[in-house]
Amino acid sequence: MTSDLIQRLARECGFELAGVAPAIPLGEAAYYHQWVGAGYAGEMRYLTDRRAAVRDDPRHLLPSAQSIICVGKLYNGPEPYSTRLDDSDLAWISRYAWGEDYHDVLRRGLERLVERLQQHTPEPFDWKICVDTAPLLERAYARRAGLGWIAKNTCLINQQMGSWFFLGELLVSLALQAGTPPADHCGSCTRCIDACPTAAIVPTGETQGPEWTIDSRLCIAYFTIELRGPIPDEARGQVGNQIFGCDICQDVCPWNTRAPVTSDAAFSPAHFAPDLEKLARISEQEFREMFRSSPVQRARYSGFLRNVAVAMGNQRSERFRQPLEIMAQSPDPLVAEHARWALGRLELQ
Repeated sequence: MTSDLIQRLARECGFELAGVAPAIPLGEAAYYHQWVGAGYAGEMRYLTDRRAAVRDDPRHLLPSAQSIICVGKLYNGPEPYSTRLDDSDLAWISRYAWGEDYHDVLRRGLERLVERLQQHTPEPFDWKICVDTAPLLERAYARRAGLGWIAKNTCLINQQMGSWFFLGELLVSLALQAGTPPADHCGSCTRCIDACPTAAIVPTGETQGPEWTIDSRLCIAYFTIELRGPIPDEARGQVGNQIFGCDICQDVCPWNTRAPVTSDAAFSPAHFAPDLEKLARISEQEFREMFRSSPVQRARYSGFLRNVAVAMGNQRSERFRQPLEIMAQSPDPLVAEHARWALGRLELQ
């Protein structure tokens, strides 16, 4: 079972990147616990509860694991980056959430990979599929497998293809040859740090290990997806027209200047840059139908309307006054409060 064979089988299953890492604890686990200890996880308790310790060793997930096959699936599309979208009527949904839920797409591909591996392996083996919801330090293992380096914005960057990748893992009881971590090629570039509207990419102060990390409590993606309560008042004006996630730190990255485009129809945008006013008027049932198979569901209807209200307020357009006045009367206090804030922004024109 050579690395070339594994990469070929992975490509046949729809993955552009593939490599192998040993299924052993990594030193990066210490950095993760420091990140948690600094409070950078915010209210994401699934990153800080008992599952935090599970991340220390992949054998907590599969006791017989000897190797981790790490894969990357490209999701970049031909549409313009958020930093090039100049239309105050439109909302921005993070590129990764335009099409079908990536968890389902990657799982199907990894299931096919298991079948291919079984065809090439005379002896049965144990396996477990992981797609980002599992307590595994997937970027650290992907780096060890040779898929790329971890950048200052904490994304994994592949030198040839950039950072628009979903990561998935297949833990196996097979002893496979591991890859080699590539060198870091960020150099002195700070474009992602400089471009972040909320200064969420912060220095760690560490001389050993990563020099930069993400403080989720300052991150637009955290505000618009993970945070269940109000967006901090001081951050709302920096959110812009982002209503689900944020791509800015990847949009400005030089390694994404010539990033390839996926051929997988699963990631074609069902709702590219939708109209803000139309979004403000959808019912909860319409929200569920519109984003039925999309990661956008994670924001929930209340959080989604909260985000839409903030985005409209940031455009300061009279066009949005009527929908905001309707939202300000919402029985949901979260929606109503953010709509009133947005109306206040209209008065500041």
